[in-house]
Amino acid sequence: METAWMAVTAVWSWIMEHLIYINLIFSIIIVFFQRRDPKSVWTWLMVLYFIPVFGFVFYLLLGQDMGKSKMFRVKEVEDRVYFTVRGQEEFLKTHDTSLESHLSRDYEDLVLYNLETSGAVLTIDNTVRIFTDGEAKYTDLRNELRKADRFIHLQYYIIKDDELFDSISPILAERAKAGVEVRILCDGMGGRFMPKKKWEELKQCGVKVGIFFPPILGRLQLRMNYRNHRKIVVIDNKVGYVGGFNIGREYISRDPKFGYWRDTHLKLTGGSVLSLQIRFALDWNYAAGENLFKDMRYFETGADLFRLDQVDPGIHPLGIQIIASGPDAVSRQIRDNYIRLFAKARDHIYIQTPYFVPDDAVLSALSMAARSGVDVRLMIPCKPDHPFVYWATYSYVGDLLSAGARCYTYENGFLHAKGVMTDGRVCSYGTANMDIRSFELNFEVNAVIYDEETTKELENIFIEDLKLCKEITREGYASRDLWIRVKEQCSRLLSPLL
Repeated sequence: METAWMAVTAVWSWIMEHLIYINLIFSIIIVFFQRRDPKSVWTWLMVLYFIPVFGFVFYLLLGQDMGKSKMFRVKEVEDRVYFTVRGQEEFLKTHDTSLESHLSRDYEDLVLYNLETSGAVLTIDNTVRIFTDGEAKYTDLRNELRKADRFIHLQYYIIKDDELFDSISPILAERAKAGVEVRILCDGMGGRFMPKKKWEELKQCGVKVGIFFPPILGRLQLRMNYRNHRKIVVIDNKVGYVGGFNIGREYISRDPKFGYWRDTHLKLTGGSVLSLQIRFALDWNYAAGENLFKDMRYFETGADLFRLDQVDPGIHPLGIQIIASGPDAVSRQIRDNYIRLFAKARDHIYIQTPYFVPDDAVLSALSMAARSGVDVRLMIPCKPDHPFVYWATYSYVGDLLSAGARCYTYENGFLHAKGVMTDGRVCSYGTANMDIRSFELNFEVNAVIYDEETTKELENIFIEDLKLCKEITREGYASRDLWIRVKEQCSRLLSPLL
């Protein structure tokens, strides 16, 4: 014991003696070798120099930049997707008609951007069902799980050991015993309270379990600032789910702290399901060390699935691109899509998000839209689940109010829906919040839907939600207490700690 204490003392003495050099090294890394915006750079420099010793510990836990990481690249999928992407690009660039009126020419540039930046193929043979209630969503999911006969791929950021998981896990175990391949992928932070015993019980039934960025030494998480926030379910390549619901009792409105949980989840069929499957496979391959792309049984759907020149005239085409973003990517795909949608809006922009902590580009795009006469409306929760982010959100609400936007707090429980709707024509819903964490740090996935019928359905839901909201007026915002303003500004100042 005495020897260990002497070793700790020696290390501490060495750190203190060389602290200035340690801070200098980290400062050089932050300024010259990492992809960060100026606010984030200055905030981290202040932490390093004004919080001695602990500053670089915080940086090691929270500040590492993964922008140059290639850990999710898989040659098999790159080679196969490349030809599909090039084919769609060529079609969109050379055809005078816009998918025979299946996709408005106003958004072809956005489709091309997603194709060229991240290989997000466009599919137009889809259907969408919208869920806003957790009980309804999970009832439907359990029914689809029972029908699985090939495979179940289930990925959630949070999985808790409670009654909701207890209603799902027996179905997974039963399907696995029946010969269905079942895989569960959970984030290391989001699943940190799930007992290992539960995972072992499922493994014994034949279920494969993967943990994304698993903790070490119990619950020590060295990559705690990077979270796989995606929620994806793919069943037999026939049905897919993506949206905001995690697995926990609060998501089915059984936690008194939050009350009713208002969220949005999409059930998809068609080619977009294969896009979700590819996204799941990339995450699974990294977390579990199993290359699913070596077995094309997981990606069988149809030879002409992504052909844009062979559309059945008898069906109503519904265009979807599945886009993803994360700290390993060069571009901020979901954020850039939001900015482009804001810039294209001519009549209205409706936004639902539990956290509103935008970067300068997003805030500027929304402010310009509002000042240009576009009806910009933002809906946020009336109560915090993360107070720090909640107060930062209120700070940025003031910027939108000043620009002429209208802002609301949802009063009927907790709002967790994450989406953007513009002009009744295009919408983007999925797992990404309208905040810097989702833009920079989290691994996220959204469905961009180029369909007026679906967009208007979501907008009608938004309008109905307004009846359960309280509007934040300029006068009311200006009259808030001094202490509240201090909390808002402090939270806003610290929000760039990426």
